[in-house]
Amino acid sequence: MPAITLKNIPDELYRKLKKDASLHRRSINSEIIYCIEKVLKSHQFDKKVFVSEVDELRKTINAPPLTEKVLRYAKEEGRP
Repeated sequence: MPAITLKNIPDELYRKLKKDASLHRRSINSEIIYCIEKVLKSHQFDKKVFVSEVDELRKTINAPPLTEKVLRYAKEEGRP
């Protein structure tokens, strides 16, 4: 299994990691792995499910379907 060495961890961050590890009954290493997994997994989502959920939400407010034209307008709105 690969290993990573962390250097120059700010004292305050280290204290927080140590405290959280203790609260969760984990080693500092396990706490760091948990934090990394939490951050990386929170950014993953299924695009088809997301679009489907947006479409369903838009139906409840009688909004038109989400199309490329609608998205382009939303991005450009308010730009000089």
